[in-house]
Amino acid sequence: MFDSIKWLTVYEMILCLLQLLILMRYAVPITRKSYRWIDFLPSAGMVVALVSFLAGDSSILALAFYFLTVLLFLCTIRRVFKPAHAFAAPKRTIVKITRVALSLCGIVFIGAAITTAGEIRYNPVSNFSEMSYSDAFIRLNERLSVEYPFGEWKRIDWEGQRQKYEPLFKQAEQTKDKALYYKTLREYLASMRDGHIRIANDRLYDNPIYKQEGGGGFGLSTLRLDDGRVLVTLVLKDSPADRSGIRAGAEIIKWNGEGAEQAYRKTEWSDSPNTNQNENVNRGRFMVRAAIGQEVEVVYRNAGSSDVIAVKLTAYDDQYETLRMTKPQIVRGAPPVEGEILSNGYGYVRITSFLSNTAVRSDNTLKSLLSSHSPSDPATLLREQLESFLDKGVKGLIIDLRDNPGGEDALVVKMAGYFVSQEKRYSYASYYNRNTGKFEQNSGEDYVIKPAEPYFNGKIAILVNGRTASSGEGLPLALKGMPNVTIVGFTGTNGSFGIMTSPIIVKMPEGYTVESADGRALDEKGIIQGDGDYTGRGGALPDVVIPLNEETFTAKYVEGQDIELKYAIEAMEK
Repeated sequence: MFDSIKWLTVYEMILCLLQLLILMRYAVPITRKSYRWIDFLPSAGMVVALVSFLAGDSSILALAFYFLTVLLFLCTIRRVFKPAHAFAAPKRTIVKITRVALSLCGIVFIGAAITTAGEIRYNPVSNFSEMSYSDAFIRLNERLSVEYPFGEWKRIDWEGQRQKYEPLFKQAEQTKDKALYYKTLREYLASMRDGHIRIANDRLYDNPIYKQEGGGGFGLSTLRLDDGRVLVTLVLKDSPADRSGIRAGAEIIKWNGEGAEQAYRKTEWSDSPNTNQNENVNRGRFMVRAAIGQEVEVVYRNAGSSDVIAVKLTAYDDQYETLRMTKPQIVRGAPPVEGEILSNGYGYVRITSFLSNTAVRSDNTLKSLLSSHSPSDPATLLREQLESFLDKGVKGLIIDLRDNPGGEDALVVKMAGYFVSQEKRYSYASYYNRNTGKFEQNSGEDYVIKPAEPYFNGKIAILVNGRTASSGEGLPLALKGMPNVTIVGFTGTNGSFGIMTSPIIVKMPEGYTVESADGRALDEKGIIQGDGDYTGRGGALPDVVIPLNEETFTAKYVEGQDIELKYAIEAMEK
């Protein structure tokens, strides 16, 4: 608890001290002598609380202190106007016991608040919305240069960022070009290659700027293979692509006058932050977007044919259908954990999130829905599945974490306990301390995986992909390297394992709000784990990397096979 005091603001420290003095006075009165100055401590607390609130501190931690301050003020206000010459003890024992008990409850309340101070600490919202584009950017860059958890880890040159993007922001403000401002802000944030830093209130499909540039589709989506070829993953029925003869599995040779791979690499738009692991998929989805009514020339060759065909396609308003079809969504109210025993005798569990009940807004922000009809706790659901699997003697276990956007680390730690026989370090949490001006560990978030029943010690294969993000990466990171565990995927996990307890929030011009993770997860050596470094390497890397070639592409996207599941089974049968 004492280590957590470092996370309190000066105002919170003063309130804490005042409250403890008052409560100790009533809980354990050392002397019956009345000190007049003590009568004014609750009033002083009210002044400090008001100043703190006006200074902008409305964090949960501060609200807890404000509540206790007001309560103590109301309970002792009469002593301000009617001072006593002696601190009279209650004549009735029951009253005395009640007063002592309530005072001790207040002290315990303060202790609990301090213990959780790291997670619910004050992290002020910066409001640069009334500034010019360039000034707001400079202030944003300055704050991130100090508080962004992975600046040094990613070797971000903050001055270089300023020199690169400031002229663009100045150009946007001089020409009053809102589109240039928006795209430059997006590009700047995307340069961090972190799934946790983004424009929080940006709903791409509703944004008129994107609508103007990419609101039209041609009825197809693509993906780049390991050898550089770009193939078609899907074709909408009766779309321009379909009517022109393009079929799923076709190779795009040229797109609007450019080689397909060149056009692919030039694609910048995305509806989620691009990391190394998910960039390839997102580029394939957005390369084939254009302004409604725009005509492009496409040169393609269908699978199994030697004929090279050139056609012209016109983009139409498809209501972003191809984008929606290629971006997984969490179904509201669906169980977060579902399982079955496969026909080959392996147990299969799909974990869609690490929250009890989840939904996805249109901007894919994960939100917890507190409702009376929420599903059971994911840890309980997993325990029940494992008990069933063990009773029926499954040959092994497949844990499917593909497209899992994360949730709560504490829940991941609890669920990981079913797969370890001895305690194992999960992570430490580290945040920027505004009092000391440096990053420090928070003792209140020292996560250790503890063995739990039922213990599953059979062969385990974990399926991941580039959309396995945040806390969703925690389980494969924690179990990776165990002799009975194999991680399988085309790519590793997202590489965005940052912590968002009191996120960095900055209000920018034109109503945009930038949000970033505020903490970083450290391993037992104090080294950042999970997040991509300056090389882009991060996350949980597969032990079995599935090649993205014509064979696996055809099996997955044309024939509809679950090729990752097939590789997982093969890995366990070796």
